[in-house]
Amino acid sequence: MIIKNTVLETVCGVTSKFPETGQPEIAFAGKSNVGKSSLINSLVNRKALARTSSQPGKTQTINFYHVNDALYFVDLPGYGYTNASVEVRQSWGRMIERYLHTSKDLKVVFLLLDIRHAPSANDCQMYDWMLAQGYEPVIIATKLDKIKRSQVQKQLKLMRTTLQAGSDIKIFPFSSLTKAGKDEILNFIDSLITEEA
Repeated sequence: MIIKNTVLETVCGVTSKFPETGQPEIAFAGKSNVGKSSLINSLVNRKALARTSSQPGKTQTINFYHVNDALYFVDLPGYGYTNASVEVRQSWGRMIERYLHTSKDLKVVFLLLDIRHAPSANDCQMYDWMLAQGYEPVIIATKLDKIKRSQVQKQLKLMRTTLQAGSDIKIFPFSSLTKAGKDEILNFIDSLITEEA
């Protein structure tokens, strides 16, 4: 899949009505600072379309990016952001839940996890919740460039064990710095959309 154009089309806050896009939607979930914005920027070949920040919790809305006039990348708010009040965190959680429940066009939810660490309690909760909703999460293990090549398989195994994820759950190791894994992720998205056509 070659991405030629992307535009931020809709930004939804806590009380917003979500658009009915009528096109395939690919959602990205992950805790604050896991590299969601960097991943989206990398996939669409743009440096600053999705705003990256060294300050976690920047994405507090659900952002709909229209890609190639043919599909949408949906950036969900980062969860587990400790500096936000409990009330704010709960409202983000409800917003994510509402989107996942109501979207008629959602094809897949990518769950982003930092390859350097075992999934946190929040990560496991999100993963289990997605399974309970009938989604089969696809894992993107971010920050691949931060570990040695010899550690990759060990970290991926740790991820699977902690999540209790079977071998049927796909994991894509990814680095926004080296672009490793980018083509595999785009090909996977392409295969989902081609099935649809």
